[in-house]
Amino acid sequence: MRIAFLVADWADLSPTKSSTLTLIHESVLRGHRVYVIYPRNLTVRDNVAYGFARRVHIEGKCPESVSSFYKRVTLVEKMIPLHSIDAVFVRRDPPLDPIVLNFLDSVKSETVVLNDLDGIRKANNKIYTTSFHGISGSALPETHVSKNKDYLKRVIRESDRERWILKPLDGSGGRGVILIETKAQGSMNSLLDFYIDSSHGQSNYVILQEYLEGAVDGDIRVLMLGGEYLGAYQRIPAPDEIRANIHAGGTAHAVTLTDEQHALLRKIGPVLMEDGLHFVGLDLIGNKLLEVNVLNPGGITNINRLKRVKLQRKVIDYVERLVEQRHAKRSELEIRLTRMNELREQADRAH
Repeated sequence: MRIAFLVADWADLSPTKSSTLTLIHESVLRGHRVYVIYPRNLTVRDNVAYGFARRVHIEGKCPESVSSFYKRVTLVEKMIPLHSIDAVFVRRDPPLDPIVLNFLDSVKSETVVLNDLDGIRKANNKIYTTSFHGISGSALPETHVSKNKDYLKRVIRESDRERWILKPLDGSGGRGVILIETKAQGSMNSLLDFYIDSSHGQSNYVILQEYLEGAVDGDIRVLMLGGEYLGAYQRIPAPDEIRANIHAGGTAHAVTLTDEQHALLRKIGPVLMEDGLHFVGLDLIGNKLLEVNVLNPGGITNINRLKRVKLQRKVIDYVERLVEQRHAKRSELEIRLTRMNELREQADRAH
């Protein structure tokens, strides 16, 4: 199988932390031909989408250790048509240039793309949870998304809540997440000016979300595969932080989900699959869903270490099944077309 990983840069993949690198390593161990493609290296030649892909090459036997694997890999660049790849795994932090999705649109009927492109368009921002009508109410925190400063200030002023979370709509890794006090009205104008106004003359959307008291104990990152629970771990913030993200200094701890949390996941799973979102990260605090991460969910390495498992095997198993199903459908279609042509030829001869 030919599998490509759309990543920002090979140099950004940490051998001890990167879920993407763990997936790449597992794919190479299985003997698949693996490529990494940078978004900036997509192109079109004679109306065919290509990528300047870097083949992940290992001389000799592939090491079992991800760190050893990373040190020994050489990347060999070659221009290849995207439709020649069996599966493309989009593993890129938001925001993602929408033109990248347009490149992949041209091959989605021939190549398995994870996650589904229309699903990515729908869910690659923090307002995707507004489509979860079946789990709304107590399962979702009070959330406001706007670039209207007067509206946001009115929400804070008229609320009984003492604290709120303010964050950019297109952020990731906990960047730009701050805690604001309702009583600190004097600094609100300055904060909203900073977050909403840009130097390019365009305004940005921000998220104003209720502060959940359980946040002091961190959040839970849940990985979902094929609409079902894959694994989870707890992220606890540093003593001087409100953000539990590992990139922001949070620490990873083992966790056992409650029956109520599993019930919530069973409601969320079918929604994800309906949108073609096969591999997803969910952030929970208590029994509330904060965010859905569809572009580059991490957590495999932490769960593997804490639970003594190898989740990457299940993920690549799943990708292989999707590719097999795609090939089977294509073969069935080819058989039908061949049979239709034979029938036409028989009809022509009969006349």
